[in-house]
Amino acid sequence: MTKIVNHWIGGKTAEGASGTYGPVTNPATGEVTTKVAFASVEEVDAAVAAAKEAFLSWGQSSLAQRTAVLFRFRALLDAHRDEIAELITAEHGKVHSDALGEVARGLEIVDLACGINVQLKGELSTQVASRVDVASIRQPLGVVAGITPFNFPAMVPMWMFPLAIACGNTFVLKPSEKDPSASIRLAELLAEAGLPDGVFNVVHGDKVAVDRLLAHPDVKAVSFVGSTPIARYIHTTASANGKRVQALGGAKNHMLVLPDADLDAAADAAVSAAYGSAGERCMAISAVVAVGAIGDELVEKIRERAEKIKIGPGDDPASEMGPLITKAHRDKVASYVAGAADEGAEVVLDGTGHTVEGYEDGHWIGISLLDKVPTSAKAYQDEIFGPVLCVLRTETYEEALEIVNASPFGNGTAIFTRDGGAARRFQLEVEAGMVGVNVPIPVPVGYHSFGGWKDSLFGDHHIYGNDGTHFYTRGKVVTTRWPDPADAPTGVDLGFPRNS
Repeated sequence: MTKIVNHWIGGKTAEGASGTYGPVTNPATGEVTTKVAFASVEEVDAAVAAAKEAFLSWGQSSLAQRTAVLFRFRALLDAHRDEIAELITAEHGKVHSDALGEVARGLEIVDLACGINVQLKGELSTQVASRVDVASIRQPLGVVAGITPFNFPAMVPMWMFPLAIACGNTFVLKPSEKDPSASIRLAELLAEAGLPDGVFNVVHGDKVAVDRLLAHPDVKAVSFVGSTPIARYIHTTASANGKRVQALGGAKNHMLVLPDADLDAAADAAVSAAYGSAGERCMAISAVVAVGAIGDELVEKIRERAEKIKIGPGDDPASEMGPLITKAHRDKVASYVAGAADEGAEVVLDGTGHTVEGYEDGHWIGISLLDKVPTSAKAYQDEIFGPVLCVLRTETYEEALEIVNASPFGNGTAIFTRDGGAARRFQLEVEAGMVGVNVPIPVPVGYHSFGGWKDSLFGDHHIYGNDGTHFYTRGKVVTTRWPDPADAPTGVDLGFPRNS
């Protein structure tokens, strides 16, 4: 019997009423294992209404009440991390260790939310004029929404909702319809932790659900992570409807390798950053820029390591890389490799014909490595979102920097070098929001914010960290003057000497 994933509205399961369902596939087998209900406009409205009703009390609740719920949620999340990782592997395909890592990174933001008291402290200036004080405070927005991608079905929602609800907001999540089960399990754990009904809601669906959230007058802010074209659409549409928006888009992350770098460390980093999670992550390294005469040696070291990666089902402990999310995505990724030679690249490894014995119907693709890739090639220009690594060659650091800065994307980047001066120049000169120095995937820890530049971010706020707290609250300044108690009206005795 096919499993059905329904919505979560007002603290309980809400069976899909639209009659429309989407298929959820096990990427390792190609088998449709689950149907997910797609929300109608009316069902989205019901979720927003539940959130709006819950905000009346949750928005006025104490910080102690909110953080107590989050501490209990954190304990439950930790206890159930293997279970959630198994749900991710079954629907996304990533290997179990990657799925566990995803849950761990989400836990970081829950930790941050548990300590939200410090982030929400206001400021006070006394005696700015005679008997006048000025205070700055931060207050929640109301109902906020999150629209999240398939590649991190647990982590990215947890980049959003723990901070949002810790700040006093209520939340409506629209997760990817390709792997929806993790979001429902998170909702169940939040309920078990004592989160009041309606504070956290989940609606599944497609453009119908997304567009309703973007237009709904009671949704005050929208957080999004996904591709650049959709991020631009989310930002434009939600902003036009008067909403606060943070929309994180796509990437083409470059890793510069200077001639003095430890090439073994650089090759290890390139392989893990390019092919981990089958390349389906916005912080994957998809372009290595080899500077000077090291190119041949570096490419050979990458090839040697890449050929040893074991590809197989995510629930097999021996597997190091799983399948891609859908057959259509697998075919799209393969097309970039198939056309690379005609565009001037040298195909060092071609993984497009890879299959796994016993799982022939899975969405498999092997490791691909392209060398001497021109910047005009589609494999370089587009975000492939698969296990394809492009290597570019330059003679100088300046040429390499020019390539990185000419990219329309500016999510993350890295440099590998032993020279501190070169690293310092790079971190100041490169046009990207997150920079790694001998660190291939510079995803910030929870108390620093995540976000790119250029076409990798639409909106003024990065996600989580201090930016996350500011995004989910708005500032208010209160100016107060109280009369001196010695000037109290006749007949009122406050115990102060009278002014004469």
